[in-house]
Amino acid sequence: MLDPAAIFKAYDVRGLVPEQFDAQLSQAIGGAWARLVQQKEPDTTTVIVGRDMRPSGPEMVAAFTDGVTAQGLNVIDIGLCSTDMMYFASGHLNLPGTVFTASHNPAGYNGIKFCLSAARPVALDTGLDQVRDQIKAGVPVGPGGGEVTHQDLLAAFADHVCSFVDLPSLRPLKVVADTANGMGGLVVPAVFAHLPFELEVLYPELDGTFPNHPADPIQPENLVALQQRVLETGADVGLAFDGDADRVFLIDEKAQPISGSLTTALVAQNMLSQEPAAAIVHNLICSKVVPEVIAQGGGRAVRTRVGHSYIKAIMAEENAIFGGEHSGHYYFRDNFFADSGIIAALIILQQLAHTDQPLSALVAPFERYAASGEINTQVENTTEVIDRVAAHYADHPQDRMDGLTVQLADWWFNLRPSNTEPLLRLNLEANTPALCQQGIDEVRQLFTNPQP
Repeated sequence: MLDPAAIFKAYDVRGLVPEQFDAQLSQAIGGAWARLVQQKEPDTTTVIVGRDMRPSGPEMVAAFTDGVTAQGLNVIDIGLCSTDMMYFASGHLNLPGTVFTASHNPAGYNGIKFCLSAARPVALDTGLDQVRDQIKAGVPVGPGGGEVTHQDLLAAFADHVCSFVDLPSLRPLKVVADTANGMGGLVVPAVFAHLPFELEVLYPELDGTFPNHPADPIQPENLVALQQRVLETGADVGLAFDGDADRVFLIDEKAQPISGSLTTALVAQNMLSQEPAAAIVHNLICSKVVPEVIAQGGGRAVRTRVGHSYIKAIMAEENAIFGGEHSGHYYFRDNFFADSGIIAALIILQQLAHTDQPLSALVAPFERYAASGEINTQVENTTEVIDRVAAHYADHPQDRMDGLTVQLADWWFNLRPSNTEPLLRLNLEANTPALCQQGIDEVRQLFTNPQP
């Protein structure tokens, strides 16, 4: 059997098919996952399985299902779904869930995202390590007897998404969505069927070979077609979804991308108008504008590490109404604390529908700082470099919540090691573009040139 260590990541399973991940390994993961569920939720008799549009999905799901049912658990197969639809299914049915997807990864990959009942997160350090180690040790033969049923939850999911907005108050808007041949092609039309918006979908065909462009909207080159179409049609907004459609990036009416941080600020402002004084979570690489907007709205900003399992756990502890990540993940208390790009999109579309201003004008008050974006640099020893940078800025406030964060007078930065590669990830923000570039040059020079 293939080595499971190669595909078990911090928050999910992901690997090349069949070089790293094949049906035999998928069956073993199903058996080990079933045993983990039986340990953590002994009263649970059924788990949910869904998949995205990747060609390897049907075979992988069938093998995984065999592994689960061999351990005596039943399976509800919800078929083709987005990741946030699987989280909804888990919360709606109060059952553990899995979805076969490799998100924005290229066509040759597949993977699995997991959650326990009510969409509670599972990460490597909270259960996936046990699944991996069980496979290495050999999954014991189970009693068998598990049954498979099928359930279509698309309509229920669309109704749930639409419950986050006041449908009668919406005015017509023109929206272009680029679903990049991913699962947005299924869920976006189902949701928009309830809305008074004119929708055009680019590349709606479900095709896991991604014949038009990669389903990775964080890369600027993958937004070009959407930007062109927004300008050609005079659309009010463009929506770019990733492969499993749990993330969304927005394009304004001038075809300018809106960062995940500014989207977080915009949604936070809206959520606080509904529930003043609520807690809102943001990860530590979000722009300073996010906690500023939360404070201005009367809310309580809660800063967290990067990563969905941390954010979901903190949100549950704080009963936070909303959480945002710079990477385009947006979490909602009333969505079982899980993330959903399309819910975030609808909340912003509602804001647009309630004003005569274009999206660029709504975002303009939040454009206060210059940001580097995430800069990845390969280094020989990430720990050594982070310690060197920390020592250089020893006179400035800093913390080690996640990597190293340093606060200077006119700029700040976070430097984090990759979980899987010898890379350092630098995110830096400054009061002006010139200061931003100056800061980038200063910090990166420390990577290779030790200074006192």
